[in-house]
Amino acid sequence: MSDLLERALAVVRRWPAARQDEAAELLLALDRLGADPHVASEDELAAVDEALAQAERGEFATDAQVEEAYARFRR
Repeated sequence: MSDLLERALAVVRRWPAARQDEAAELLLALDRLGADPHVASEDELAAVDEALAQAERGEFATDAQVEEAYARFRR
């Protein structure tokens, strides 16, 4: 185990149990992605470029649109 991970776990051990569970879920989610680094597809890179262009133009989602997007994940 790396020194950095050892230090991080030492800090996490002092957190409340619920917060420790959140940290554990994040690590498990990373594990499910696999060990190989993700290589973005051309479509993914194009979507990122478009999102950056929208941000440059000041085009952002409304609060209602953001809430609608989050609601899909709560189901």
